[in-house]
Amino acid sequence: MSVPASGSPDNQGFIAPDPDPAAAPEWLRAIAGPPAPDSGDTLSLARTLRRAMTITGKPRQAAVLVLFAGSPEPDPAAPGGLPADADVLLTQRAATMRQHRGQIAFPGGGVDPGDSGLVHTALREAEEETGLVPSGVAPLALLPALFVPPSRFDVTPVVAYWREPSPVGVVDRSETERVVRVPMAELLDPANRFLVRSGLGYKSPAFLVDNMLVWGLTGGILAGLISSAGWELEWDRSDVRDLGAALASVGMEL
Repeated sequence: MSVPASGSPDNQGFIAPDPDPAAAPEWLRAIAGPPAPDSGDTLSLARTLRRAMTITGKPRQAAVLVLFAGSPEPDPAAPGGLPADADVLLTQRAATMRQHRGQIAFPGGGVDPGDSGLVHTALREAEEETGLVPSGVAPLALLPALFVPPSRFDVTPVVAYWREPSPVGVVDRSETERVVRVPMAELLDPANRFLVRSGLGYKSPAFLVDNMLVWGLTGGILAGLISSAGWELEWDRSDVRDLGAALASVGMEL
């Protein structure tokens, strides 16, 4: 897959730069590359399905923005140097959406014909969904693509650092219900972590924060990055909950 050339303007007027791992603050440098294996089998299943799709048909391309914010200075007393003010940008899809309704996700979406690459796609979609200013975002790395069966998208996570955070919020309520900057401290709290098991038997890392259940592809990506970065606190991996019940506890459904 191609990425946009440095300095290449996109069709919304901002510049989509190449990913630059050197732009990462010290506490993010360990994740400017492939994530560690996640605690469940969500990501491995997505990669297996992606390999199968190369035989049965060409998936559609998409990108999501995995956007971290926080002090550029590491906290030497914290695991992986994670600063106390670190957070990640998440959205909740509208309950009226045809696919993945109500689910917690990273901002992102499908590649448009006018996009100059996957970084451009991730930034454009994030701007459309949350109103963020793309020029304040430093893309760091593209992670391996993951296949999402319901939408038949091949999703590439774009890891980035929010060096100049801008105000964000819901732009279009027909697509997005919530836009939330979730503190990493809440995601890392062992009391907020467990696994969920679907009716089909596969497991997913899960996080329960701000009355939201973060699971599936989003939960798997977060779990892998947290492990890669060395931020992880010990949590109970034997705590496996029914997915439907866990969703119902926060007013969500499959």
